[in-house]
Amino acid sequence: MAKAPIAGLSKTRLTPRLSHDEAAELSACFIRDAVALAQRAAGARAVVAISPTDAGPAFDELLPGCPQIVQRGAQLGDRLAHVMSRALDDGFDQVVAINADGPTLPVRLIDDAFRALGAPETDIVLGPTDDGGYYLIGWTHPHPAVVEEVEMSTPTVLDDTLAIAERDGLTVELLDPWYDVDDGDDLDRLIADIERGVPCGEHTIAFLGR
Repeated sequence: MAKAPIAGLSKTRLTPRLSHDEAAELSACFIRDAVALAQRAAGARAVVAISPTDAGPAFDELLPGCPQIVQRGAQLGDRLAHVMSRALDDGFDQVVAINADGPTLPVRLIDDAFRALGAPETDIVLGPTDDGGYYLIGWTHPHPAVVEEVEMSTPTVLDDTLAIAERDGLTVELLDPWYDVDDGDDLDRLIADIERGVPCGEHTIAFLGR
């Protein structure tokens, strides 16, 4: 799931720590690294779900040759439901959506998500983040209520999602927690992780090195 990296609109919570141009450039690095990560997942096909709807040319330049799905819907939950249902309609047996804000996310967590979805008792898989949301959601059949009925970008996203899943009788598998890079504190954490040797996407490392 990716929004076109546009100065003044991308990763604005990283400003004024970064300039608007730098925040957009870092966002582009995150997106490239997220796709590279997805491409390393065992047996998976990486597809970038783009926003806004006219961002295709920008993503053609950013990610040459990468298949695209347009995000459609007024809210993030609507767009998630559309993208994930579209992937199933296109013939995939399992679909996992990740955000483009976690350049240190280990590929093993994506592999774990697909393995969890291989169990017949698992309806949904979620990867929790430290801020109360999630970095990953996956399913084998559409369950739109768990994304459409949740107010996104709040500290209770994960809890609200789990409550709806319980209400609807759905079994959820939780992965190990990880973190997104949304604000200056997260950026400090990312830099500290890189300095202590935590693997990170190459585009992000190159940007921070400059």
